[in-house]
Amino acid sequence: MTSTPGHQSPALHVPAHRAVHHRIETFTDDPETEASQMATRLTRFEQLGIRMEGVEVLDDIANDMGERAGFLYAMVNAFGQEQTFLGLRNPPQDAGYPIVGRTMSRSHGWCPEVVRRKLSLPLPNVAASPRFASNHVVDAIGIQAYFGSPVIDEQTGLALLTVCIIDPEPRTLNDARRLLAITKETARTAADALRIKTPAP
Repeated sequence: MTSTPGHQSPALHVPAHRAVHHRIETFTDDPETEASQMATRLTRFEQLGIRMEGVEVLDDIANDMGERAGFLYAMVNAFGQEQTFLGLRNPPQDAGYPIVGRTMSRSHGWCPEVVRRKLSLPLPNVAASPRFASNHVVDAIGIQAYFGSPVIDEQTGLALLTVCIIDPEPRTLNDARRLLAITKETARTAADALRIKTPAP
């Protein structure tokens, strides 16, 4: 990402079709398993007809999630050879905030933790969470609030996607439950839109 307002970040745009056997950026301490899971996700995306590119209906879903939450940024994020924002909400071009592109390193941000744990992650105040306070996204565009939830594929048991909202302003603990509920609801909406069958709650 970039800290220059109004410009897309070239660092976010990485070729999306590198061979799976090439070295990938990892976010766990078990690269072999991570690479195997990535290959499984890519196969599953192909089976579901999900391409690693923007999808208008998912942009609409991301925009709705961001508006409901009052967050500048919102994503529906596929985890393949990189993170690809199938759905994306950016601030208005003239608002003075960085504009992000469709792709990002697999290891950046907090969605890798959501994928690893297959659990939602609420960070109403990133600075108050030492484990998550140091992050490329924080350093690049000053994000101080994050809420993310996974989309679990029943067939593979893996988190195929995440949905998340991020913002440069921290949120209160009192509002955290509402914001997390929005991401969980949006995860179900995204799964339905992509015909991903998820485990029963």
